[in-house]
Amino acid sequence: MLNDVYSQCEEKMQGSVEHMHRDFKTLRTGKVSTTVLDNVKIDYYGTMTPLDQVGSVTAIDATTIAINPWEKHLLGDIEAAINTANLGVNPNNDGDFIKLFFPPMTSEQRQETVKQMKGMVEDAKVSVRNDRKKANDAVKKLEKDKEITQDESKVAQENIQKLTDKYIAKIEEDAKAKEIEVLKV
Repeated sequence: MLNDVYSQCEEKMQGSVEHMHRDFKTLRTGKVSTTVLDNVKIDYYGTMTPLDQVGSVTAIDATTIAINPWEKHLLGDIEAAINTANLGVNPNNDGDFIKLFFPPMTSEQRQETVKQMKGMVEDAKVSVRNDRKKANDAVKKLEKDKEITQDESKVAQENIQKLTDKYIAKIEEDAKAKEIEVLKV
């Protein structure tokens, strides 16, 4: 019973860390990555579809991304979606594909990116703490239903706290590494 609670709790906490890592990929660092376009979606025959599913998205060099749609009539929609996403770059449409030229990041942009990243880190920590609360509630319910003793409940809650501390430390460690990456010129 308790092992199930531990494994579910750890699985959810790991998921919170992985979600934070996916969020980190949308942040711009010194070298541009196609993942900055992950949240850009276009209306493709009535369905909101990610850019990488309607064409090829490639990073040509450290500051340029090219988008080559499989259907040329989508160029206008893609251009509009990029403008709406407010990425800080204007799309250049030459009739065949769209190029995005990202200027080098200023120190203010880097600081703003770090601020965004810290918000993502805080969200991950809150998620881990919520996972801890759910696991502790499950342990308390087992105790109330007389399936475990009060001592077992106390030990279980201490173990859940150790798991929480482990994942919070992992989040902070990953955040420091990402901050260094963002601030590096």
